Amino acid sequence: MNKMERLQNVIAQSGLTSRRKAEGLIVEGQVKVNGEIVTELGTKVSARDTVTVNDIPLVKEENVYYLVYKPREVITSVSDDRGRKVITDLIPEVTERIFPVGRLDYQTSGIILLTNDGELANLLMHPRYEVEKRYVARLKGIPTKEQLEQVLTGVQSENDLLKASSYKVLSTDRKRQTMILEITLIEGKNRHIRRMMEAIGFPVQKLKRETYGSLNLHQLQPGDSRPLTPHEVKELRELALSE
Repeated sequence: MNKMERLQNVIAQSGLTSRRKAEGLIVEGQVKVNGEIVTELGTKVSARDTVTVNDIPLVKEENVYYLVYKPREVITSVSDDRGRKVITDLIPEVTERIFPVGRLDYQTSGIILLTNDGELANLLMHPRYEVEKRYVARLKGIPTKEQLEQVLTGVQSENDLLKASSYKVLSTDRKRQTMILEITLIEGKNRHIRRMMEAIGFPVQKLKRETYGSLNLHQLQPGDSRPLTPHEVKELRELALSE
């Protein structure tokens, strides 16, 4: 059975260009399928079809998967118009056109995945299939149990209902008036934990993502990376599909 995929997605997965730019190439008549010019964005193709861009055959990249320990002050993107360091700068030896799965904000460190497998990335990022992600946060102030319980029921912030699936107090420092809190999310919105904790009056001073599904940062230092094993990729896919 040959799986059918949208033409623009196939072009993007080859590493030639982004999906948006691929759509432009199709509309401009620069793409052929089995020798025929195709300009319809809804066109679907299979592995049996021959796709060319400007008469050059498309060669699909082999899927690759990397785990990266993102340091603070690195942009979770493949480019930045302000010249700041981006996540792909940490693994310059990778020649495939990889992209981050989801985001970590500029001041947040921790685990992030990079791949060129759009299908798996979409599974992992889709709200319905989101896998568990565990964070450790240092809070300014020491909330009570009643205040912390609000993150389980959800708090409003900028028209979003932000909640955690669980939390655990790791330590408190009465002298410095700080708390170290472990927070687990199933879904994640922009600056989710920072906004959620600010909403209950306890801003995050430092934040790190420790786990992503069954993956962790074992033996890695900030800026380090490693390829995922085939077993880890299989496990991630199964985790997403089991939600």
